[in-house]
Amino acid sequence: MASSDPNPPLSPPPLRRRGARMRSAVLAATVRVLTERGLAGTTVGAVARAAGVHETSVYRGWGTRENLILEALAEQVDTAMPVPDTGHVRDDLVAYFGTLARLLATTQGEALLRLSAERDDTLPDRRLPYWAERLERGAVMVRRGVERGELAPDTDPGLVIEAISGALFTRTLISGAPLDEDLAARLVALVLGGACPPPSGRS
Repeated sequence: MASSDPNPPLSPPPLRRRGARMRSAVLAATVRVLTERGLAGTTVGAVARAAGVHETSVYRGWGTRENLILEALAEQVDTAMPVPDTGHVRDDLVAYFGTLARLLATTQGEALLRLSAERDDTLPDRRLPYWAERLERGAVMVRRGVERGELAPDTDPGLVIEAISGALFTRTLISGAPLDEDLAARLVALVLGGACPPPSGRS
């Protein structure tokens, strides 16, 4: 007799997994389910089946579906987006945000942003620590530019990163405009134009 379940389990029944092994299996399954079923189809039950663990184990580890997906995507983003150090702040930022633009054009990237926008203050929330850490990773590149004299001493590193990333996020979530291949380079040029030190001899 054919099954009536429109979303059959993606893997065998739950296995006995603990600790780091369980965490790795659950996070990998989360990304896989998200890619196959989209954000709406990425339920705790679907992820638990795909990872071969019990739903209760997932809830104990992450508390909410949103926290689970956010952590899975954060790990993927950090692996895909190492902070470059080319010796030039402009090249660093273009490389970094070019990678981010390509990521935001994927199912996983869009889901990450949508989860960040759909806050629920009644639930334990990992979004603020996540974005604080990502902004700090980006700010490192700007601080190096200041130290090398490429940018003005009073440049606000966090604001530079927010200005560039904010335009990318707006296109992804609101306007729907395409993330062109050269968009990152154009945004970096626009933002750094106000952070570059004045030419020698001018105040």
